[in-house]
Amino acid sequence: MKAAVSAVLLASLLAGCATTSDIEDTRRQIDTVNKQAQTRLSTIESKLSNEKLLEMVSQVESLKAEVAKLRGESEVMNYNLQTTQKRQNDLYNDLDSRVAKLEGHAPAAAGGATGASADGGSGSAANAGSNAGTAQASPDYDKAIGLLRNRDFEKAVGALKGFIDANPTSPQVPDATYWLGVAHTALRQYDAAIEIHRRFVEQYPSNPKAPDALRNVANCQRDLDQIDVAKNTLRRLIKLYPSSAAAVKAKEQLKHM
Repeated sequence: MKAAVSAVLLASLLAGCATTSDIEDTRRQIDTVNKQAQTRLSTIESKLSNEKLLEMVSQVESLKAEVAKLRGESEVMNYNLQTTQKRQNDLYNDLDSRVAKLEGHAPAAAGGATGASADGGSGSAANAGSNAGTAQASPDYDKAIGLLRNRDFEKAVGALKGFIDANPTSPQVPDATYWLGVAHTALRQYDAAIEIHRRFVEQYPSNPKAPDALRNVANCQRDLDQIDVAKNTLRRLIKLYPSSAAAVKAKEQLKHM
């Protein structure tokens, strides 16, 4: 537009038709047009700048919110991981303790046989007792317990199931059933563990491991976030086996649930 006006002015001068007043008016018009154009340009630039600034601020706020969300999720995951590791370690420690006690029964039996011989019993009687103990022992059961002790839980599950299926009348079936539930728990197969331990308590309510089986059920329910159900299981344990060590632990658990 400025170029057009300048051309008109120049043409007027060359033609000799423009007065000084006309020239001044034309210049003022040119200045006015230039100012208006500059004002419009500044307004447009300001709007564009503000829009970009608002967009950048919005993006920054979105990023802050996303970072806060990720930080929160990370803290929750870390807490869950620590809790899971603690529960797993507690399970392993409990498992090691119980397997150690189970293994300790064999030396005690051997000691008892030796004592009987020293008290005047015949060697043949002692040997007979030893042979009887060997006859009752099951290599398959011992193998399954060995896998459990070595924390090879997947193979232990298969070995324990195989022993139970092959020896349904064996006196070691109750123990094998209990340890099968423990192996499933270690594999975090909580539904299977709950079912096995429940069946164990129903079939062998007088078994020394029955209180622990109920506590294992409650722990599995807790790990499945069935907190109210787990509390009821612990209360049932305390009611059925009030003098057991498992009941003492159950009372402590209830305080923190």
